Amino acid sequence: MPDFYQHELITTIHDLRTGELDRLEELLRESTRQSRIGLVLPVTASDMRAEPFERIVSELVDADYVDTIVISLGVAPEQSDYDETVQKTARLGERARVLWTDGPDVQSLYTELIDAGIAVSTPGKGRSVWTAFGYLLADPKIDTFVLHDCDIVDYDRLLLARLCLPMVHPALDFEFCKAYYARVTDRMHGRVVRLLVTPLLRALTSIFPSSEFLRFLASFRYPLSGEFSLTRNLARTNRIPSDWGLEVGTLAEVYRNTSLKRVCQTDLCRLYEHKHQALSLDEKNAGLMRMAIDILTTIYRTLASQGVVMSEAMFITLRSSYVRTAQNCVRQYASDALVNDLNFDRHAEETAIDAFADCISRAADEFREDPNGAEAIPNWTRVRAAFPGFTQRLRETTS
Repeated sequence: MPDFYQHELITTIHDLRTGELDRLEELLRESTRQSRIGLVLPVTASDMRAEPFERIVSELVDADYVDTIVISLGVAPEQSDYDETVQKTARLGERARVLWTDGPDVQSLYTELIDAGIAVSTPGKGRSVWTAFGYLLADPKIDTFVLHDCDIVDYDRLLLARLCLPMVHPALDFEFCKAYYARVTDRMHGRVVRLLVTPLLRALTSIFPSSEFLRFLASFRYPLSGEFSLTRNLARTNRIPSDWGLEVGTLAEVYRNTSLKRVCQTDLCRLYEHKHQALSLDEKNAGLMRMAIDILTTIYRTLASQGVVMSEAMFITLRSSYVRTAQNCVRQYASDALVNDLNFDRHAEETAIDAFADCISRAADEFREDPNGAEAIPNWTRVRAAFPGFTQRLRETTS
């Protein structure tokens, strides 16, 4: 049954099963007469060829309240990758543009920035999103930037409508909206959130109870969701991490750049299914293990930048507190799974906790060796100050 619970720091928009798609889209069409939407779809060549992308494109054909759709194509080195993406998105019409980040035109622009000391050399989702934001910033009509992943198996327009409406309706004044959902099939998924991030934030909060930033992160029901929407101003001023710390790093930038009362999270759908990363217990720099370390170092570095002292003794305490808290979470998940008739492998859950605990220590070592870490991609305010016509030149790379 849907609940009405509101977190202390941010607004939660629940799915109470009363909002029909037709009515929400009617509200969106009325609202976007004054506030236009730009949708960013970061996609790799492999995901572009997968079935979920076909479904997403089919659904977007009727999303006429979206003004511009930027398909930011990465991990796509061949001309054929670009040509196939253009062909598959052609039915979206003139409002859709394929931004080929591996193509010669965009790569030439990256080289220009790198030569000027602007860190855009690391490929990945972060750079693809950042590049698409720059493309949209060249159009002064776009007020709201929306992002969602392209591997969502059960995608429909209700998901998109619930992500867009909090940002554009004239009766609301949000600057950032984050999605949340339940990742469940015949079992619970979302292991990094359930078994690492949630107990980690509880452990950190017990160590640093006065940290509003930690309370802010803990207010999000699914802090690692790849779906969010934000204002033009935040798209211009936020820096974007280039590694797996993208989602947490984005929340850190939102915390830094806007008022918390203008932040919300929205329940997108009852269930959410997309591809799952391998746990990679034997590969410490791959899969969920690498993701976990990047997330942890992002949190450590953000706390350090706020004046929090991250000592060796603190990391020892954190690991111990995390393990106990995570074990308590497993007991809770086991109860939830039993009553909901889900498969639940308690041994696998405990094994994942041990692996994540090791990541806490390994990330601490990385943090001590390099407290600043890989530089986040600079915000678009800096880039446009150095290269005033850069975003317009970026637009000229698409056909």
